[in-house]
Amino acid sequence: MDFADNLLTGLSVAFQPHNLLFCFLGVLIGTLIGVLPGLGPVGAMSILLPVTFGISPVTAIIMLSGIYYGAQYGGSTTSILVGIPGEAASVVTMLDGHQMALKGRAGPALGISAFGSFIAGTLGIIGLMLLAPPLAAIALRFGPPEYFALMIMGLIILTYLAQKSMVKSLMMAGVGILVGMVGLDTMTGMPRFTFDIPDLIDGIGIAPLAMGLFGVSEILLNVEQTIKQSVVVKQVKNLLPSKQDWKDSAMPIARGSITGFCLGILPGGGAVLASFISYGVEKRLSKHPETFGHGAIAGVAGPESANNAAAQAAFIPLLTLGIPANAVMGILLGALLIHGITPGPMMIEKNPQLFWGTVTSMYVGNIMLLVLNLPLIGLWVRLLKVQYAVLFPLILFIALIGAYVINGSEMDLYLMLFFGVIGYLMRKFEYEPAPLILAFVLTNILEDSLRQSLIISGGSMSIFVTRPIAAGFLFVSLVLLITAVMPSIRKKRSALAATADENA
Repeated sequence: MDFADNLLTGLSVAFQPHNLLFCFLGVLIGTLIGVLPGLGPVGAMSILLPVTFGISPVTAIIMLSGIYYGAQYGGSTTSILVGIPGEAASVVTMLDGHQMALKGRAGPALGISAFGSFIAGTLGIIGLMLLAPPLAAIALRFGPPEYFALMIMGLIILTYLAQKSMVKSLMMAGVGILVGMVGLDTMTGMPRFTFDIPDLIDGIGIAPLAMGLFGVSEILLNVEQTIKQSVVVKQVKNLLPSKQDWKDSAMPIARGSITGFCLGILPGGGAVLASFISYGVEKRLSKHPETFGHGAIAGVAGPESANNAAAQAAFIPLLTLGIPANAVMGILLGALLIHGITPGPMMIEKNPQLFWGTVTSMYVGNIMLLVLNLPLIGLWVRLLKVQYAVLFPLILFIALIGAYVINGSEMDLYLMLFFGVIGYLMRKFEYEPAPLILAFVLTNILEDSLRQSLIISGGSMSIFVTRPIAAGFLFVSLVLLITAVMPSIRKKRSALAATADENA
């Protein structure tokens, strides 16, 4: 099938009534989650994951994807109107967007945010359509050793780009692998790490783990914080940007789209990193950098475009290589595995309707978001006045129901609450949960690839260095580890030298 035939296949899937409905629900929920500060797309997708078990895989992924890129849209509304980031990637948007709102220009800020997001999202989808098939064709040459080395490199990159300590991130990745190994050994059939608990024979599910680490822990963190909500405008007017606004924003939107797409492909890059880099680029290239932080519209257009382009690009490594680029993609990977679909180079060939249907639905979803965001600004303003004391008990109640209905098991409830407390403590002590969940969903592929490789080589580890592609991936992983560890070693040496000089 050529590109046109694939596109028609995707459109035929995306425009099926039930897929349109779930796409709309996804982007609406995503926008809502983005508008309401606190929960975020990962927590929302984790809580809603059980809902997808009763629908087809294509419909499930369309809805979950809509929640993800919809949250990128909605997060800007809260950042601009309230000065509180509704979503992590909207932190940078707040710097100039909120200042524009304080100066009576909330309308143009929201308008350029919506239009920039739509343009960047569209460009990101086109890039996804063009790059994913050839990348998958290259990956078809991979065998078990290449996949094992690729998974190792993916985990190292994700921890290398962690916001906190890389040592802590590596520790969390190790814990994720251990949690992923709970249950029956796939080769021997013997139970592992089950502590003689029958309910753990089938392993720990992605839903209670993700719902606990991201959903429940986020609720616990927000309950103990006092966030003052102050909407700066009662009514937003003049949503359409002026000609001068478009002139100031055109190049930032273009640059932000390219920056976001390139960074979104990289594991660990993501929308947050893309938005920060885009803001820095625009400030450096601006003829009036002193206006940034005081209401520069380019400081809204660039980052908003970057985070939406990155959201679309993140699907490329997931759908073609089976590597989740961030925690959200980890949830999507878990959803696909639950539905019996393994993302990777064979997915486009074996499940063309799922791949092309999901991709084309993103374009439909972006149009829905553009239509939703501008007319519903007034509704979002009213929604922002709802107290957290009302919202969080409702979210926790939905999470408890969702965890129970998956298998009708009380153990899933206990696991969700247990991992909720663990996730809360992790965040308090600055341990990131993302490496844990990503390592968890990659464990089966990682372990199976390792065992298959050793069977092929007769137990020799040399297979990973004698095959060029696998050796290349492992070499990159080693370089990243060394470059990450060296600064801390130098710092300790300097501290020891300073102590020695003082004692002398």
